[in-house]
Amino acid sequence: MRVLSFSEKGCIRKNNEDSFLVLPAQGLYAVADGMGGHRAGEVASSIALQELEKLVPRLDELEGRILERGLTEAFMQANRVVNQSSATEPENAGMGTTLTVLLVCRRTAVIAHVGDSRAYLWRDEALTSLTVDHSLVGELVRLGQITPEEAEKHPQRHVLMRALGTEQKIEVDCKSISLQTGDVFLLCTDGFSNVISDRELAKEFLEPGSWEGRFEKLRKLTLERGAPDNFTALCCILE
Repeated sequence: MRVLSFSEKGCIRKNNEDSFLVLPAQGLYAVADGMGGHRAGEVASSIALQELEKLVPRLDELEGRILERGLTEAFMQANRVVNQSSATEPENAGMGTTLTVLLVCRRTAVIAHVGDSRAYLWRDEALTSLTVDHSLVGELVRLGQITPEEAEKHPQRHVLMRALGTEQKIEVDCKSISLQTGDVFLLCTDGFSNVISDRELAKEFLEPGSWEGRFEKLRKLTLERGAPDNFTALCCILE
């Protein structure tokens, strides 16, 4: 798996509360977008990934549904640690984080997800979203109350319905897919997906050239559009 990455604070925020994790030996790739008080979001996303990294070795020998369950349990442990820090350390009160993970095990990819960061699959020149946004506007779109276009401009588009660390228990979305040669996975925080649309992603992925060139063009385009939030993306290329 070849991995390209960037993580930047953007043009407005003073610090970067996003974090990402790349563990090629374990086949694990993750992005997290923290939220909370003064620098607490940065703490939340960092803690979540640290806990995930500790627990990855336990997943080595697992397969199928048991692997999904093991990854879900890793999320739950990370949730407990972030929630406890939020409850016991005043400077971290109210903090939480999104967490989106790709785990590649032999010929299977497992996607686990909480929040509104995203995972996409590029296969056979088509872009597929592998996650749903656990946000207020995401729920309104699923209920048919607003359109995806209206969601992009909705004043409450940043309100999360589910985030890691904000409650003592967490519900995790988790699913497995079979890998194919040439698959490309994109993991990103909402600072990227709120600026670059799915249609624009697919169009750029169809352009001739290298993945390095495409990825760098998307990074620059995010900055050119004002990058109002921290933005992070991992491009994981199966060769």
